[in-house]
Amino acid sequence: MSKTVVKSNKNNIKPITMVIYIFLIILAVIYLAPLLWMLSVSLKDNAGVMAAPFALPEVFHFENYVQAWTLGKLGQALINSVLVCGVTLIVSMFFGAMAAFAIARMRWKFSEAMHTFFLIGMMVPVHCILIPLFVRFAKLGLTNSRFGLMIPYITFSLPMTIFLLTGFFKSMPGELFEAAAIDGCGIYGCFFRIALPLCRTGFFVSGLMTFIGNWNELLLAMVFISDPMKKTLPVTLTYFVGPYATNYVQMFAAIIIAIAPTVIVYCMFSNQIVEGLTTGAVKG
Repeated sequence: MSKTVVKSNKNNIKPITMVIYIFLIILAVIYLAPLLWMLSVSLKDNAGVMAAPFALPEVFHFENYVQAWTLGKLGQALINSVLVCGVTLIVSMFFGAMAAFAIARMRWKFSEAMHTFFLIGMMVPVHCILIPLFVRFAKLGLTNSRFGLMIPYITFSLPMTIFLLTGFFKSMPGELFEAAAIDGCGIYGCFFRIALPLCRTGFFVSGLMTFIGNWNELLLAMVFISDPMKKTLPVTLTYFVGPYATNYVQMFAAIIIAIAPTVIVYCMFSNQIVEGLTTGAVKG
């Protein structure tokens, strides 16, 4: 009797598993197809793109990447993006972690109010404050500078960072902090010696979201920066689109170069990111 039940359960589970795998395969094709198509177009010439845009390249034109790098001045743009996004990531993660730790683990009167205040910051679109922000920065002399671009990047990155890290800090056992306090560990000791090492997966998740969001940001970088030598990578990609003609192969080659760092980072830390998302969803 028991063997028959087990066998029937297996037969019931197998079709469901097949449906899940089919759905995941279809989802993977939907996400990977545009990326593979861009890679294919970047290895053709313009005539081949116009004749058969969805066909595989007959001859691989790797010189498109060299021309996109040199003519588009992607090297300087890449340095600007790395500098702006790197500083934004470090500053927002550091101050966001301190604010999230104070909200999640410390007892003070306005902790929930501050949590709500930062959540409201996630609901404010940048388009609503773009004009007054630019006017204020122009008066302060912060336009056309990388530092002036970092300030709004950090400001808009903090709410999401605080929201994610608060869930991770709340999921930590309170007994760890109580034992540390008994042993004479202060607030800063609990934060740097206990909370930060245990919140490694949370840093992977929030850090990746902050990095990708700022790396692909276009509107603020286009409005605040006018010097071509200070423009970030997304703004530089717009130079490949002309008013009367567009060099598609070089444009797609530049896009592949631009998205390569984010793809590499995600592939390197995919396991930690999935683990962090699962932990935050269950215990946050």
